[in-house]
Amino acid sequence: MVEVLTFGEPMGLLAADEVKPLKEVERFRRYVCGAEVNFSVGLARLGHAVAYVSKIGHDPFGEHIRDFLQRNRIDNRYVKYDEVFMTGMQLKEKVQNGADPLVVNYRGNTAFSHFSPGDLADIDWQGVRHLHVTGIPAALSATCRKALAVLMDMAKEKKICVSFDPNLRPALWPDQDDMIHTINALAAKADIVLPGVREGERLTGSENPEEIADFYLQQGVKAVVVKVGAAGSFVKTRSGESFTSPAFHVNHVVDTVGAGDGFAVGTISALLEGEDLRGAVRRGAAVGALAVMSPGDNEGLPTREELERFMQEN
Repeated sequence: MVEVLTFGEPMGLLAADEVKPLKEVERFRRYVCGAEVNFSVGLARLGHAVAYVSKIGHDPFGEHIRDFLQRNRIDNRYVKYDEVFMTGMQLKEKVQNGADPLVVNYRGNTAFSHFSPGDLADIDWQGVRHLHVTGIPAALSATCRKALAVLMDMAKEKKICVSFDPNLRPALWPDQDDMIHTINALAAKADIVLPGVREGERLTGSENPEEIADFYLQQGVKAVVVKVGAAGSFVKTRSGESFTSPAFHVNHVVDTVGAGDGFAVGTISALLEGEDLRGAVRRGAAVGALAVMSPGDNEGLPTREELERFMQEN
């Protein structure tokens, strides 16, 4: 039985195998990417039953994505094929010294951008305990934006906990004011909001983690976890509890993409298992640290045994 739902666009990823500008790279490795893909993979590796809600093209990338989800024990019953539009894809450069890689998106007019609220009609909510979503779908089309809002409302009506990671992608938004207004309106529908501090500054106008948290708490959110990079995270709840939680030290950063998704994996999985928020964000920090030690967007997400060993040793 499905325990967790997530919603987003899975894409084919061609990651450079050479440290060169993308225009000069001749060798790439193929992966599957997408923030919600990473979240789903991480939860499944920790033993949770997760279903992905999406739409892909009936093309080689789309078929590879369905196979990838199945191999990773992610329920793909709600991943629909589109016979007209193609699956999205990305190119990602290879970098050294832990720098953020350049990522180039090819996701205009993709199959997922044609997802609409009507595509949510067949979801079986029995047994679902949690919905995790990001702000990315809202940037892709008006129908995706509406479907995301409807899905969050459906979960709330059923008293299902909703977590929201803004996961800002300014390059996908033609109007930055529209981005801020839309993302903040979606965040207000969630129980838990997980912004990075730089995202929070852009969305609220403050770089102070507590002021960012207060902004969302005042809109009815139950808990806000502000990620502050190497400094860890700041947490504040509607009941007035607040604390900081340290990050784990990483000796060698290979790829920073997916760190925030890893943090969500650790935090949400721990909450599902009955951990308090303090323990949950500690696990989130551990999964995020492990995620940046491997190439690709989700290759470093740990099994339960790997996670427990890392936390014991650090």
